[in-house]
Amino acid sequence: MTGRRSKTPLWKPGDVPASGGLLDWRDGRHFDHRGNRPCVLCGRPTPMRSHYGEPVHKTCAEDWIAAHPTEARLGRFASDTRSTARGGDDHA
Repeated sequence: MTGRRSKTPLWKPGDVPASGGLLDWRDGRHFDHRGNRPCVLCGRPTPMRSHYGEPVHKTCAEDWIAAHPTEARLGRFASDTRSTARGGDDHA
């Protein structure tokens, strides 16, 4: 299932993790307080959103990246950009 998404991200995405890597989705904008919508990949409800506004579980997006490494490089699902103002690499 490909799902529909905007051609431009709602906010700037960062890098796409390597196949098997984890997405860094710490930014609160990934959580939609308006409620759950069906995940574009598994169909179960989720409040999570990609940078393009697609409803998707973070784990579903990570599994999709692992299963579609070539297509994943186009950036459908990406990590958040790291802010140098907040230290960038803090792993609290």
